[in-house]
Amino acid sequence: MQGFVEQLVEGAEVVAGDAVGGAGLRRDSAVGQGARAFPRQQSGRGVQESFASGGPSGHLRLAHGRCHGVHRTGVGAQNFSPYGEILRYGVPIGHRRQPRREAMTNTIITGGRVRTLDPSAPEAEALVLSGGRVLAVGDRDAMAEAAGPDARQVDAEGGVVMPGLIDTHPHVVHFGTLAGGLVDLTDAVDHADIVARIRAEAANTPPGKWIVCTPVGEPHYFVRRSERDLPERRLPDRWILDSATDAHPVLIQAWAPRMPNVVAFNSAGLRAVGLTSFIPDRVCDVEIDKNEAGDLTGILRGPVTNYYTYDPFWGQILTKLPKPSVENAVAGTTAELARYAAQGVTTVYEGHAMEPEHIALYRQLRATGALPLRVMVTLDAESVIFYPFDPLPHGEFAARLGQLADQISDDGDDMLRVSGLTFSPGGPCFSGYFATYEPYADPFGKPTRGVRFLSLDKEETFIRFCATNGIRANLCLGAYREHDEFLDIAERVVREHDFRDRRWILQHAMTITPKQARRYAELGFQVTTSAGFAWGKGAMYGERMGTHVWRDLEPLHRLTDIGLDLAGGSDWGPKNPWEQIELAQTHRFAGSNHRNDGPDQKLSRIEALRMWTTGAASVLGWPGIGSLAPGNHADLVIVDRDPVTCPVEDLRGTRVLRTLLGGRTVHDSGELSCPPEETQAAAS
Repeated sequence: MQGFVEQLVEGAEVVAGDAVGGAGLRRDSAVGQGARAFPRQQSGRGVQESFASGGPSGHLRLAHGRCHGVHRTGVGAQNFSPYGEILRYGVPIGHRRQPRREAMTNTIITGGRVRTLDPSAPEAEALVLSGGRVLAVGDRDAMAEAAGPDARQVDAEGGVVMPGLIDTHPHVVHFGTLAGGLVDLTDAVDHADIVARIRAEAANTPPGKWIVCTPVGEPHYFVRRSERDLPERRLPDRWILDSATDAHPVLIQAWAPRMPNVVAFNSAGLRAVGLTSFIPDRVCDVEIDKNEAGDLTGILRGPVTNYYTYDPFWGQILTKLPKPSVENAVAGTTAELARYAAQGVTTVYEGHAMEPEHIALYRQLRATGALPLRVMVTLDAESVIFYPFDPLPHGEFAARLGQLADQISDDGDDMLRVSGLTFSPGGPCFSGYFATYEPYADPFGKPTRGVRFLSLDKEETFIRFCATNGIRANLCLGAYREHDEFLDIAERVVREHDFRDRRWILQHAMTITPKQARRYAELGFQVTTSAGFAWGKGAMYGERMGTHVWRDLEPLHRLTDIGLDLAGGSDWGPKNPWEQIELAQTHRFAGSNHRNDGPDQKLSRIEALRMWTTGAASVLGWPGIGSLAPGNHADLVIVDRDPVTCPVEDLRGTRVLRTLLGGRTVHDSGELSCPPEETQAAAS
């Protein structure tokens, strides 16, 4: 099967292999030397240099759960596999750069309220950090004595100090790779602005090479802002895009989950994918726009997203589009990591659609000291997101489980952990894949009860494999029928192989009944979900499935009442974690004033904060994060307002003044007068 990045980058193959070899890292890059630029300013160049970009191609090898690079093949640059290159030129799995030896200096933070999120001492005047950990919290005088006379002083200047946030469903590597190297149109103001940005990119791009652009608006739901909010109320057509460049194929992409969606090609782009005016106005579910003279306008509508689409016609076009280069994949992921650090996130859980290639990239970033966050990942048993999806035969699926399980590691690394396996049998309602008992309208008005991409036989094989091997399973399930089908199997298996102490994780859970929630609790489950599901999908659920679904939409209070540990994630958005914390209380729907804040949904402020701190740490089972209790990692943020007491409508405007990971600054806004002590990603 082809994984996420193998879909994006040509030249990847899966063959028998052994452990990582690799030629070691070059130490002459900015990241490798721990340059003073913050991660948000890094382009990923240091990491790119460390795997010798421009060198020979490397292919992916996967067998017995390990990857390694292979011989030089001499294929052209467009056939490079970025993850093959990482493996070819990377550091052997398990190797970590040794931190620099420095004299230990205590740090005392004063001048602001400390919100520890530690129930035994929830509030303090000051705290002391030592050796990357919280040494003590308490009143200022006691902390000054604990810190000692030579301690470094940090004045929070009236800000609030609290634990760094934990995002348990971010898709950092996916969204970073997808956006890497694209012309950013998310904040474009009109057609002239779009043309100017594309023209500037064309000036530095060889003729004939694709120029691909992001959609216009706010990813990923594009409800709050989209191309419809431009003054022209639409995307530019081929002739407008031709005024930017006629020497390059141009595409303005459409991103999932919104469907139907819209893309725009220039004339060279239409030629590159083989579209002419002889094509019918509609092929499969794709509408091909034409003017009154019958000429193509360059606008295509329908299931034209970059993933979660299986339309045969659009799928053939997808196969003709360019794939990200190694430089763009790394730069995009690095930029995405820095953006999370700038919003106060210090730990992420990559638990969905993760392939060995993604873990290879994270291991490379870890080895070069370029991770500004702690990362825990799982591996997907079989990913269904990208076109073309061709299900594995059952025997190959079972064999793959064993191969993936060999990559699970718990070696005590406090920056990168590989833990558990994930099973994702279905897809979102936007695309018409949500598994229901009653029919509802798909994006094109046709009745559907959803789609199961991975069979029930595979699901039972997965459950039994994890139960018998003591592996923590993750289930990405959000629809009524999906829940019942899984629970029926799991309740049979648990009587034979008791997995309740393994703390399995339910991901998504955007709709779930009280009975289903109780069944999960009896199986020892934890839950990670996104309050943003109600924000971005609530109106669509009501339109397509009926407003009766809203009673079971993001029932956060119901889940906690039943006794399920609960964690929060950003997923498709909003990507601002502080707005996600607000949404856990208000359950606002985007684009309207509706609030689905019934008694089963609404959380208190402290409960909402726990979803992103102590609750998330509990769900992950990662000790030492989530609170500022003595002995925990010194992962903290200084923010401009008190997230516990500020008005709920002010939460989304929270500004992060500084983010520390293991006591080291990984983001600084420049607003605090005390300069950061170190301007590099933590490498403890």
